[in-house]
Amino acid sequence: MESPARSIVKAVTWQAIGLVTMTLMGWLATGSLVAAGGLAVSGALSGFVCFILHERLWARIQWGRIEQ
Repeated sequence: MESPARSIVKAVTWQAIGLVTMTLMGWLATGSLVAAGGLAVSGALSGFVCFILHERLWARIQWGRIEQ
């Protein structure tokens, strides 16, 4: 099981990668950096929360773990 702090750091780094990627994709699709950034930020915030909840839930599930 990992600490809540580790889950948060993993979520932040993952969302930073997603934020950059979504901004670039949105900019290419819309031609507007402002619209692309707004979409990317809203996606990052919702993804951040969902990722933390997902990680904390899976940290409690024993299925598929190999004991060493």
